[in-house]
Amino acid sequence: MSLLSIQNLVKRFGALTATDHVSLAVERGQIHALIGPNGAGKSTLVHLISGLLPADGGSLTLDGTELIHLAPHQRVAAGLARCFQITSIFPQLTVAENLLLAVQAQGRNSFRSFHVRDDDPALLQQAWALAQRVQLQGRWNDVAGTLPHGAQRKLDVALAIAAQPKLLLLDEPMAGMGPVESSEMVALIQQLRASSPDMAILLIEHDMDAVFQLADCITVLVYGKVLAQGSAAQIQADPRVQAVYLGQEDEGDASIPEAQEGAA
Repeated sequence: MSLLSIQNLVKRFGALTATDHVSLAVERGQIHALIGPNGAGKSTLVHLISGLLPADGGSLTLDGTELIHLAPHQRVAAGLARCFQITSIFPQLTVAENLLLAVQAQGRNSFRSFHVRDDDPALLQQAWALAQRVQLQGRWNDVAGTLPHGAQRKLDVALAIAAQPKLLLLDEPMAGMGPVESSEMVALIQQLRASSPDMAILLIEHDMDAVFQLADCITVLVYGKVLAQGSAAQIQADPRVQAVYLGQEDEGDASIPEAQEGAA
């Protein structure tokens, strides 16, 4: 059984069908990329998965649990975590305080009061381990809002994985990054896969170089429908996908690059 199974998912906004009977599956330990031109329905699909939008039809299961009628926090409890395009850190707190709050959130009475518990050795150890996983141990005492954009994105990822999710949704993690920061984020995602082999990642990204480096499977959305699914090599060679991306060149989008050697 697939970890995430989406069957005939539909979302309508009036006469517009933004998600048109979308079906896809994400396997355990897999990095599954969702790509498509602007307006393809990628963000709508992610909102449906995370529960920010209600679906008008279809089925959505995570590890056998039907999510379609669950609230966002219930989906988190079922094993889903999401990083948004805009980081959702606590900018006035330090990296350490952000991570401590994330660790506390997993406790039974964590939010009885909004107070960072920095006197608990076990919590500190867990928070430090998170900092190490995202290569932020050198920023431990820095105020989060003063971090460079790439470091803030790493912190956002750390807050999401604190819950030890079964499925991590990464919504354009390279957005706004330069080449160096993008390379660091690619390396981080690869490290997350290596250190959490049972966790799946659903990646929404416009950086095709990053997609081809990371993805085991790629789904292409166009006008709310699945146009193609397959490996990086299959997607790169698909003439329908090439036509979609080549057709965007006048709008500033690049065509699909050659898949790198060793890409899935």
